[in-house]
Amino acid sequence: MTLISSKKIYFASDQHFGAPSPELSFPREKKFIQWLDEIKHDAEALFLLGDLFDFWFEYKTVVPKGFIRVLGKLAELRDSGIPIYFFVGNHDLWMSDYFEKELDIPTYRDNQEFTFGSKTFLIGHGDGK
Repeated sequence: MTLISSKKIYFASDQHFGAPSPELSFPREKKFIQWLDEIKHDAEALFLLGDLFDFWFEYKTVVPKGFIRVLGKLAELRDSGIPIYFFVGNHDLWMSDYFEKELDIPTYRDNQEFTFGSKTFLIGHGDGK
């Protein structure tokens, strides 16, 4: 995939929202949402490189309780036309199709090559898979 633009490519990894507890990670969640608000003005793309939540347990008809602010902000960015790519991390093993169906965010389980300008990058979670 080739992306060419004067805008910026952003990366975020290993936020582990919910750890060590939802209450203690809430300030980090708020800072992350603030950061998403800041980058939306010049983002060409956003890569989420896994472990956004400490553990994501997605079942056939339900998703984990909480983190609605993060999910809502990701939906807002995606709905505005910013491509978002999610790479499954070692704490996301139970991820199914929620991000793809509800948020229009493609989900990758393996490393992928992306080209920015004339440079090609291998992008993935990097947990040794």
